[in-house]
Amino acid sequence: MNMGSRKRVVAAIAAMMIGSGGMVFPAVAAESELVLEVPGFADFLTVDRDSVWTTNAGRVERWSKQGKLAEVAMTHPCGTMAMAAGALWVADCEDRTLNRIDVETARKVAAIPTGIASPDGELNVVAGAGYVWVASDAEGVVARVDPASNRVIASVRVDPGSSYLAFGFGSLWVVSASRQTLQKVDPETNVVVARTKLGRQPGFLAAGEGAVWVQEQGDGTVVRVDPATGDISGRVKVDESLVYGDIDTGGGKIWLRTTLGQTFAVIDPVSMEVRARVGKASGSGALRYTPEGVWTTAHDVHTLTWWSDPAAIGN
Repeated sequence: MNMGSRKRVVAAIAAMMIGSGGMVFPAVAAESELVLEVPGFADFLTVDRDSVWTTNAGRVERWSKQGKLAEVAMTHPCGTMAMAAGALWVADCEDRTLNRIDVETARKVAAIPTGIASPDGELNVVAGAGYVWVASDAEGVVARVDPASNRVIASVRVDPGSSYLAFGFGSLWVVSASRQTLQKVDPETNVVVARTKLGRQPGFLAAGEGAVWVQEQGDGTVVRVDPATGDISGRVKVDESLVYGDIDTGGGKIWLRTTLGQTFAVIDPVSMEVRARVGKASGSGALRYTPEGVWTTAHDVHTLTWWSDPAAIGN
């Protein structure tokens, strides 16, 4: 979801989308859609109670359904963010730091020199096992940061090209786009304990609803991986491409931000069927699920959208 490459992708978006099995489906409307205009380049999202934080050009911002609540200046905030220890954790792709922002005061309180593995912004900051994790070196390193000290306390060796992370089922999950692997890291030992071979150009991932879910962006597919065995247990074709989007889990569904044909798609985690295609194509952006609604960004049209009643979507 970096600014330059994603704008070029948006210019090539088709006016149709291909469903599983090659069928063509119209996008369907959500129960309720609240669109907020957000100047700049609102992109990655993380939920903070009844509000959401988004990266933007030279800043991160906190928004509610009523409008903007706060902003914090940064050099180049990038990638997905994490909430941990009462703080928002944000990578800065220019300074190559991991930044801690106090969410109550909306002030940056620490900038940790971790390094950044993917300075184009295609990366995740995640929290789990009491720590914050960020891919810190393209040669294959993930930094483990202790929020008690704001220091890197361990460096995890992973496959080169690793920048996409998720935490769930007691493990850190790491995707290398260049090696096309999903790696399972034991947070007790900081060691990769399993690898799964993936399809073309794997990217963002999520852990929840019984599995680890990875976008195979080059194939236009989402793959389901068993967290215990590392085996692939399902795969669904969503579009011709999933470059560039986002993924989340919750409410018994998989939520997939797309670029072709619709704003987002909803996948049944058991049947692996696309249950809904919601909204019109709006280019690249991010997505986060809450039980009350789903947030999406569309940075090329400068919007942040709240889709209410997620329980009704895809049923």
